[in-house]
Amino acid sequence: MIKSECDICMNYAYDEEYECMMCTVDMDEDEMCSFMEHRRRSCPYFRMGDDYTVVKKQI
Repeated sequence: MIKSECDICMNYAYDEEYECMMCTVDMDEDEMCSFMEHRRRSCPYFRMGDDYTVVKKQI
């Protein structure tokens, strides 16, 4: 299975309130529309992460 850019990003984390994975970047409405309409080739907020760095962030 191919992972998306979000799946390996440090800013993509589980939100206990909504019980799902969400982007933790605080985007304004224009940025979110641009991102959702795929106007950008890649996410400007992408930060490479792996299982170990994500766990460290949650502790």
